Amino acid sequence: MTGLFANDSNQIDRHTSRSICDAVGERLQQSLRPEPRLSSQLEHLLNELKKREGNPPR
Repeated sequence: MTGLFANDSNQIDRHTSRSICDAVGERLQQSLRPEPRLSSQLEHLLNELKKREGNPPR
């Protein structure tokens, strides 16, 4: 692994590294957005199902 950094021409500067990290972070945020909230009717039905199964609703 030490050979990976032996050649300085393969390294990137801080500004480029920061830009790459920011871009990856933005894409992750877009990909991992929370799912939209359930409709009140569907949430009610799920809560009823949880009650009947013995699990308290959230």
